[in-house]
Amino acid sequence: MIGKCKAIAHGSTALDYIFREGKLGYRLAFHNLCSREPKAIYEEMKVVSDYNSRCRNKFLRIEIGIAPQDEKKLSVSELMWITHLFAKQMGLDNHQWVAVTHKDTDNRHIHIIANRISLYGEVYDTTFVSNRAARVAEEISREKHLTIAKEVKAKKQHQEPKASPIREQTKQQVQQICYALLDKYKGMGITGHSMFLYELNNNGIAIERMKNKQGKVYGLRFSYAGQSFKASEIGREFGYHSLQKNFKVTNKEEPKKPHQTVQEPTENNKQSDTGYQLVPKSRSTVSRDNDTPRVQNSIGAVADTIVSAADEVVEGLGDLITPSAQGNDYAEAAWQRKLRNQANRKKKRKRGL
Repeated sequence: MIGKCKAIAHGSTALDYIFREGKLGYRLAFHNLCSREPKAIYEEMKVVSDYNSRCRNKFLRIEIGIAPQDEKKLSVSELMWITHLFAKQMGLDNHQWVAVTHKDTDNRHIHIIANRISLYGEVYDTTFVSNRAARVAEEISREKHLTIAKEVKAKKQHQEPKASPIREQTKQQVQQICYALLDKYKGMGITGHSMFLYELNNNGIAIERMKNKQGKVYGLRFSYAGQSFKASEIGREFGYHSLQKNFKVTNKEEPKKPHQTVQEPTENNKQSDTGYQLVPKSRSTVSRDNDTPRVQNSIGAVADTIVSAADEVVEGLGDLITPSAQGNDYAEAAWQRKLRNQANRKKKRKRGL
């Protein structure tokens, strides 16, 4: 047996539904009610619910499901007893409610429509009400030795799915071929990868790349003899990233460094050991021998001005850059400042500044 409960606002519609012809089975109980028809029951409940104008969902809809193997055990009088016991344990003694059975499905089930406002004007607390209904149904099932829905669900989850013998046989064939080819071409780089795919195709095995909505490959699927298998079913070595790693060259040669030509320094173009220069050497050093002292002095003055200006910039930025920093560090510092400024502007907009 299983129980469900939910607060609703459309009490009139719910009452019309449970009393609909073709669905209605037995009328089990009319608690704190004088009427027997849906419209009259709603008007009677409305008189009580109108005492509370703040509550929006003034009705409760409760469903009690009976397991097929328990239907023959339960007579109508026992269903009435279960309904009254369920409502009592749910705390509905001082509330108006009506209960009926439905026969429109293969499994018999009970519907209860209750007034959420009690006869004393109190509002029924619906905090975790669905969990409460499930717990009450489980307690009654244990008391009456009925089927417990939670145990049936747990048993189904632990049942191993029945595998097709043809599918298992096909999977074993794919595994044998794939592992043989992987051992043959493993560690041979892109050539081995190409030969692996080529021989798989010759053996009738097709590989499909699985892509997400963004177009990125997230896995592989192997197809053979009308059967399709995920890469994890074949083996952990045949995942998209794992397969690429298996074909990496094992004995890698050290990459050859590009040949660099070193020019011997001349007397007029000697490089200093400093790792950071604000002004390129071609502009900060003394010019050609043919330049006059006046031109040399002017160039030196310009260089000094640039150096001093750069020093002021460095001092103003503080620890963001250092004389040993590279160009990438400047770009990173500027990018971080930009992100912080954007975040500050967003905060100000949220505050209404």
